[in-house]
Amino acid sequence: MMNIADEILKTIKYAVDRKTINCDRTYQSVIKHITPKGYVILDRAGSERTVKCCIPGIELRIGQYVWVKEPMGDLKGIHICGVAGK
Repeated sequence: MMNIADEILKTIKYAVDRKTINCDRTYQSVIKHITPKGYVILDRAGSERTVKCCIPGIELRIGQYVWVKEPMGDLKGIHICGVAGK
């Protein structure tokens, strides 16, 4: 009976771990520069990245705090998804 319970717990742990790995990460950042290619922000590691903004009809400024999303932990898909109230 303990083997079945252990297997069920292992399966649940595996599912939770997979969900944690494959989730979007959203964090606050600041706009450092604006270029023709997009907005330069700091990523979670502190590196500068040029990203697009997915909010239609909004103009962002240098020094403005924004919410940045990394979909599924993919740095190629990083984008600004909101304006922070700082």
